[in-house]
Amino acid sequence: MNRRNRSQLGLGIILILAAAWMIVSRLVPDLNQFLAQAFVWPMWVILAGALILLVGLLLGAPGMAVPSCLVAGLGGILYYYNATGNWEEWYFWLLIPSFVGVGSLLSGLLSGTFRQEVRGALNTIFVSLVLFAIFAALVGKADWLGPYADYLPIGLLFILGLWLILSSLFRRSRVE
Repeated sequence: MNRRNRSQLGLGIILILAAAWMIVSRLVPDLNQFLAQAFVWPMWVILAGALILLVGLLLGAPGMAVPSCLVAGLGGILYYYNATGNWEEWYFWLLIPSFVGVGSLLSGLLSGTFRQEVRGALNTIFVSLVLFAIFAALVGKADWLGPYADYLPIGLLFILGLWLILSSLFRRSRVE
């Protein structure tokens, strides 16, 4: 079975499990109430990410690690927002590319192509984290730096620019 068919099979299994869960929750309403008290709603999004990873592992489709990390990361952001009530902190969405990068690293580790995945994944994670820190500092959320908080965006922009220049200079050129 090729990779595309395995991914499609995995998605089909996830949809059938979701439908089965909906049937069980309608037949046993007390179970829904218990779980609603036991779990905060963003935890369901995180668990959905874990389920996607589990199905991917069972089917031998390591590429499912990327959507798994993306869904779980979104659940983590929603969990933070729900726990703190700071729904206006929009810059947390800048972490989404880093979730994809983590998924790429995990996928490479599971598929045996880690060496090919590591450079692109680490670049994605690094750029995402730097942009997150820049925007967090710009909206005044870098109080822990004290009087140097105003210089954080400048320093991070410099580091990001340096990173991009150095990575382009030292990138292996491919013969096409």
